[in-house]
Amino acid sequence: MRTNRLLLVSGLLALALAATSPAYAEKGFGGTDGQSNQDANADKNGTVSVTVGGVVFDRSKNGSGNSTGALTSSTSWTPPPCWYAPKYTPEQLQKYLEPTWEAGSTGYEWDAKQRDRYVNGHPYKDFNKEKAGKGYFWDSFVNKDFPAGWDSCDEPIFWVDQGDPPPANIENAVTPEILAELAYAEIRVPSTKVTLAPAQATKVNLPTWAWLDGAEFKPVSVTASVPVLDIQATATAEPVSLRIEPGTKDAVTYPASGVCEIDNGRIGEPYAKGKADQTPPCGVKYLRSSGDGTYPLQATITWKIQWTGTGGAGGDLPDGTFGATQNVVVQEVQAVNR
Repeated sequence: MRTNRLLLVSGLLALALAATSPAYAEKGFGGTDGQSNQDANADKNGTVSVTVGGVVFDRSKNGSGNSTGALTSSTSWTPPPCWYAPKYTPEQLQKYLEPTWEAGSTGYEWDAKQRDRYVNGHPYKDFNKEKAGKGYFWDSFVNKDFPAGWDSCDEPIFWVDQGDPPPANIENAVTPEILAELAYAEIRVPSTKVTLAPAQATKVNLPTWAWLDGAEFKPVSVTASVPVLDIQATATAEPVSLRIEPGTKDAVTYPASGVCEIDNGRIGEPYAKGKADQTPPCGVKYLRSSGDGTYPLQATITWKIQWTGTGGAGGDLPDGTFGATQNVVVQEVQAVNR
């Protein structure tokens, strides 16, 4: 059993690595990792559609700008590290497996079990060719970053009739909800570098206003679909709050919680001349100079995630966060004695 398990994990790793090659798509219709065909599928307006692991991702409404990043779940939940999707027709599976058996790279015992499963009728006879055009063989795909649990999709390649749901015991088989979770992993949001004012260096004991460019912080979304199954789901991220962490205990934040709620799509309020002595709706006041160094101010946006999918499905996914650190120079106020 241990030998078979090692062979299976090795096979999954080989499949995952092969999935990053354009040649892999010729053996099935699972697609590539998207890097090789991203430019080819980008139109003059920058719309990008890529196929990753049997799933087509429409990123045309994703975040943009000079710098973007992926969301981190605010809970212990994470997007699926692997999933199952249609991959082969009967003929494609035959073309994929037979050369492997002939090479003998996976060993006689493993090959014999595979032949028994897909050729000898236990449960599929002659690669299920009698059902050609009436369904697909499904296989596992792996997140190309190989997060924890990437090797947990260890079910052997299985058949699903067209129009039927995948077997109930198969976890992470693509459904609208699973597609929404995969789309979550593809969402990219703008950098969270905040603007601080009054301009130039921040002064000790003087409120510093903080805000973000409202034009950049608007809802973004990614749609994931499996065309051969005619199912899809869209995950939409909407910014809801900004958390300011000054980088030192010698500071106070506005509001006291450090969390600036988004109001009418605006994050904080831009500083204007004459407001130096006013309390900012979002900001920070440093109580001690940074000396010859700086304070690492952390700005983190929380994004609310909702999804909708085929058949009226939909719901919420865990909030996502994305933050950035910027160095802040805090100077003593220079007083002039007369």
